[in-house]
Amino acid sequence: MTFMAVILLFIFFVLFFLYFWGLNPHMVTVFYLPEQSLSYPAAMIVIGCIIIGLILGFGAHIYSTMAGWMKHWSRDRTEKKQREISTIYREGVGRLLSGDLKKARVLLKKALDRDPRRVDTLIAMASLASQEGNPSEALESLRKALDIDQKSMEVLFKTAAIQEETGHDDEAIAAYQALIALEKDNRKALRSLRDLYMKHDNWKEALESQRQVLKAGPGANRIAQEKEMLLYLRYEVAQQAISSGGADEAKSELKDILRQKADFAPAQVSLGDAYITLGRGDDAVKTWQDGYKKLGKGVFLERLENYFMQREDPSSLLNFFRGQVIEQGDDLLFRIFYGKLCLRLEMIDEAKEQLQAVESSGVESSQVHLLLAETYRRCREPEQAIIEYQKALGISKRLQLSCVCEKCQHVTSEWKSRCPACGEWDTSSLIDRKLFQKARPLELDKMIIHHGEQKEWQGA
Repeated sequence: MTFMAVILLFIFFVLFFLYFWGLNPHMVTVFYLPEQSLSYPAAMIVIGCIIIGLILGFGAHIYSTMAGWMKHWSRDRTEKKQREISTIYREGVGRLLSGDLKKARVLLKKALDRDPRRVDTLIAMASLASQEGNPSEALESLRKALDIDQKSMEVLFKTAAIQEETGHDDEAIAAYQALIALEKDNRKALRSLRDLYMKHDNWKEALESQRQVLKAGPGANRIAQEKEMLLYLRYEVAQQAISSGGADEAKSELKDILRQKADFAPAQVSLGDAYITLGRGDDAVKTWQDGYKKLGKGVFLERLENYFMQREDPSSLLNFFRGQVIEQGDDLLFRIFYGKLCLRLEMIDEAKEQLQAVESSGVESSQVHLLLAETYRRCREPEQAIIEYQKALGISKRLQLSCVCEKCQHVTSEWKSRCPACGEWDTSSLIDRKLFQKARPLELDKMIIHHGEQKEWQGA
């Protein structure tokens, strides 16, 4: 506004004041106490109010302008400080990723000193402490970060990972549960929680977590895998039920599992176990016999052998073995178990015949050699050599055949429904099982029952 404009505005205001005063010459009395008052011309009171209003408005404008300027100055200063801290933080993280832990600590500590409530710096400090082998410091940093931001998924995931690495699985479970409470469909947290439950054989909880994984909707490339995992966990829950008094419910569950996955050997094995628990031995025998005929796995023959031997009824088992050899004499795996049973029953000649038929196929198997060594020992072969075999191969009184995981090659002394090393189901089988299944003996003679054994073992 120019000086001339100000003069004109002032003149206009004076003229307006004089005009207004001329129209309102009377006095106005204003009481400010019961007996105290002031009298002024009406025009002066109106003009005074206008002037006071203008002064107050101008003061408010000045205050607003100053406040905005201070706020802008404070924001610029804060942003500048945060940019400086971010630069230090990024350099510290870069050092951390490159393995320069000492320099990374100096930089991250500097960034944290300048802003103790910066969550990403606290997370980086936790990663640094973890790499330095100091999990307690890492967890303390993460606790501070969680106090600042209780809904930070990254902090909770990092906390769970460190707790799991240090063996504090209960705390890790709590962290994953907190994650799921924040985001119920977080598949990564659900799978991690499921795996922790599986680690501790908490199969019911693992099954519930897996159902939530499927409910969350895994990707199309994983849906089949997740459904299969659900089946395996259902199996484990059913297997636990057999030993805890729920064999009847377990039986129904195992049958349903087999309807969905007919080649799942553990379910077939455990179904027989459930029948045994329910006192239905004949159904168990049929289940295991059908399982071997369908899947060709030695665990079914082991179960049959143990069942009949515990009942002191080897004749029924021998009849089954002999009938199968006549029907499928090229099944070398079956012949191995048949030979082992004969050896256990001191039917040495018949054992030798079966085992030599396997050896004649050209398969090189330490387990076959072991059984043959025991056979020769019982045929009065030099005992010292047999003792060496026993020491080297760990032969047991039951002549137990070792099993191997077809996934990771982990060897166990007995069949396992789930590999203790890699955690996969239905991968345990007799060592060299595939070699026996593919090979064929040179000559399949009609089976001969030796020295009156038919009368001895076969009932009337």
